[in-house]
Amino acid sequence: MSMDVTFLGTGAAYPSPTRGASAVVLRCEGECWLFDCGEGTQTQLMKSQLKAGRITKIFITHLHGDHFFGLPGLLCTISLQSGSMVSKQPIEIYGPVGLRDFIWRTMELSHTELVFRYVVHELVPTADQCPAEELKEFAHVNRAGSLPKEEQGRTILLDSEENSYLLFDDEQFVVKAFRLFHRIPSFGFSVVEKKRPGKLNAQKLKDLGKCFFVFCFYPTSYQ
Repeated sequence: MSMDVTFLGTGAAYPSPTRGASAVVLRCEGECWLFDCGEGTQTQLMKSQLKAGRITKIFITHLHGDHFFGLPGLLCTISLQSGSMVSKQPIEIYGPVGLRDFIWRTMELSHTELVFRYVVHELVPTADQCPAEELKEFAHVNRAGSLPKEEQGRTILLDSEENSYLLFDDEQFVVKAFRLFHRIPSFGFSVVEKKRPGKLNAQKLKDLGKCFFVFCFYPTSYQ
């Protein structure tokens, strides 16, 4: 499987003319997974060989502005570039509790109607992930409802036995989130590619008396 990582931004606090705020893209099999979306991420995308329309999953580590203030603008740009074309699968967004409400409020207040479907899966932090005074309770948030293109997401709790959050497990990857200690609830992400059987018929080569050498590389994780 072809995989590559593009660092769109590695700056902290705010973007600069030469360095974008936090944003990293993992590209595999034609899909792009975006990790964090700081201010100016869509501008950095335009400078790269990546296409915003290829983004199928977005992962937000925590709700400090330099890690997700670029998200509403990026979603709007993807919508504008999509025209009337509607993706078969919704864009999946993963992040801490509160992210769904942020997206809903920015889209609602700006009267934005996205043409594609999206779903937000929220990770529930534990009390020991940040100083007690910074652990906010979002259960009181009262929304009128969901936006037309928003689908129902999951509320993901910590698996105490695995000490992680299972985001998804499909035929190719296992993706988990792990708790990080920061000033506010934060998460790191692990992407593990599953082993796949090769297509080389080793027994037939042995029967034919051929010598062969096989080099295998399995990318194990990206954090």
